[in-house]
Amino acid sequence: MRAVVVTEPGRSLVTDMPDPRPGPSEVVVRVSSCGLCGTDMHLLGGELPSAGYPLVPGHELTGEVVEVGAEVRTPVVGDRVAVNPNMPCGACHYCRIGRGNLCEDYRAVGVTQAGGFAELVAVPAYCCHVLPEGLSEAAAGLVEPLSCAVHGFNRLPRRPGEHYLVYGAGTMGLMMAALVRRAGAASVSVVDPNTERLAFAESFGVDAVATGADGLGRREGFEVVVDATGVVAAIEDGLGRVRRGGTFLQFGVADPAARASFSPFRVYNQEIDIIGSMAVHHSFQPAVDVLAAGLDLDPLVSDVLPLEEFDEAVRRFRQGTGRKIHLAPRPDDPRTSATRRLAGAGA
Repeated sequence: MRAVVVTEPGRSLVTDMPDPRPGPSEVVVRVSSCGLCGTDMHLLGGELPSAGYPLVPGHELTGEVVEVGAEVRTPVVGDRVAVNPNMPCGACHYCRIGRGNLCEDYRAVGVTQAGGFAELVAVPAYCCHVLPEGLSEAAAGLVEPLSCAVHGFNRLPRRPGEHYLVYGAGTMGLMMAALVRRAGAASVSVVDPNTERLAFAESFGVDAVATGADGLGRREGFEVVVDATGVVAAIEDGLGRVRRGGTFLQFGVADPAARASFSPFRVYNQEIDIIGSMAVHHSFQPAVDVLAAGLDLDPLVSDVLPLEEFDEAVRRFRQGTGRKIHLAPRPDDPRTSATRRLAGAGA
């Protein structure tokens, strides 16, 4: 099979590898698409201590089950699945108290073992969620990132009629915007320095957009502010936009060494809640269900590139071109050429 391999931080190649075989409790998935994520950028940069090299990256994957291990009862060969890449150990303190996303022995497909930027991948059967008929290929490939947004959404107070501000008009910020609008937000505003992304955010149903929060005209602030960037300047600015009694959600992934300044007195005096959201937590199947119920996120996928163009996908991701980038390992995938033209036009 063909696969992307990160041989060491900063170096990757597309090469032939032996086809994987399933262990007793594993299945082999023929990957139909796998999304490129900021975590992959951290892995490429050598910023994830848990990652070992060489490694096949990719954790936002979907595909068809083509082989099952001897002990597997579900899924079955032929099932179309989305793969939850997270594999908590089940034995540490956090797993035992039901907080598996905080596992002390973190393992994940595409991070600590071979992932989905390949034609085939072996994964634990319990990681596979069978997809309903009729779910689009784009939606199937968005289940994993949406499951992260669902967990972040579940961490919020979710009071109808409140005003939300989201920093970041990328895939994750717009997913969060879509979820809170669906839950009854009075308004959702989005801030991003990328004007092309802001134009798309307006077409996606966001109420107001600006390159900076001052341009939104809400001097009174917002009940809920969400950072989906991980950028210190955005975090610091966002903390200052929260109204009295409001909530700030740190949803974006910051550099582990980053430090942000805020006023502890204001947090105390104005009863501001500061919340974190880490990965997926009892939110993968709900993500499948909300997509099946009609949440249309397909427009978020702007690029579908063949596996051989992994370096081009990374370049576009780093330049902020387009929105969600999927790699399609099957060279005959009809989506690649049409979507590549769209992405090249600055979508």
